Amino acid sequence: MSREAINEFKPFLSLLIVVATLFGLVFFKMEVRRAGYSVLKLVREERRVRDQQREQLVQLAKILRPDRLQSVAQTRLTLKKAESGQIIQMTDQGIALKQ
Repeated sequence: MSREAINEFKPFLSLLIVVATLFGLVFFKMEVRRAGYSVLKLVREERRVRDQQREQLVQLAKILRPDRLQSVAQTRLTLKKAESGQIIQMTDQGIALKQ
């Protein structure tokens, strides 16, 4: 190629570089925006799962209340309250507490 052909090609090349740079900037801004939406969606999902976990933990605490367990044991399992002398605590040396 001659020098004149290269000189005629330079404006087109510089314009091509400018346009490619602008397209690159627009592409990166769109990717940042898309990533922001993805993060927002994940944050909402995390919040929903965390709220669901808290709700399940509260339900578990309600179910495992001592008075509720006792009432279920007495009604469904026909267990009776222990009376004096029915519970014997044993250790390696023998009976821990004499009734």
